[in-house]
Amino acid sequence: MRKYGYLVVEGPHDVEFAYRLLSSFGLDRVRKLADLDETFKPLVPAKFPHEDDLQKRVPVPLFLQSHSHAIAVHSAGGDARLAQTIQENAAILDMSAMTGVGVLLDSDKQDLPASRYAHLMANLNGLGLIFPASPGMVVTGTPNFGVWVLPDNHNLGTLETVLLQSAEVAYPALLASAKQHIETCKNTGLSVSELREFNSPSGHSKAIIGAIASILRPGKAVQVSIQDNQWLKGECLVILEI
Repeated sequence: MRKYGYLVVEGPHDVEFAYRLLSSFGLDRVRKLADLDETFKPLVPAKFPHEDDLQKRVPVPLFLQSHSHAIAVHSAGGDARLAQTIQENAAILDMSAMTGVGVLLDSDKQDLPASRYAHLMANLNGLGLIFPASPGMVVTGTPNFGVWVLPDNHNLGTLETVLLQSAEVAYPALLASAKQHIETCKNTGLSVSELREFNSPSGHSKAIIGAIASILRPGKAVQVSIQDNQWLKGECLVILEI
């Protein structure tokens, strides 16, 4: 009998991050609806266009399965929708059938992980979940529940903070070159509005990771590189204690 897990993350990069970690435990992507465990079929939208918007991406989770486990990794489409995504799907999923429910988010603004965690818990009140005392912990219940705030549940940072650590192992030469390139971009005559995201708290880190990914997978999104390349494989998993 399978064990079931439901993980909500902020965006597509986080989905691939979760996939890369979970795949190391023998879980494979489910590509066909016919192969999907019945427990998760309510998460597959039955109507197109979604919410009558032709431009809106259909919010299908990434489904991973093995003989012993089935896990849905759901992108919320931003941190503001994390709690809402869980609330919406708790209405159509049998949460009591889940062995575990989890949330993966980051602390890319000025709020430390403890503050981000407290805010999320306040928005999840009423779902009947038992909350751990702090991020990084898992509390036993029906289902078990835990939250991980990137990079380490204590410090400000994002997924890119973790990827920069792995790049030091997997791509040291590319990392040095990307850092030099991004540094020179600060003085290229771009307007304040054009540099707005670059100058955000996580902008430089995201730009460095994007520069490396553009070499590894030219013309592709960063999540493709996370899926295909060495960011979270072999020695990088050991270095990151994963």
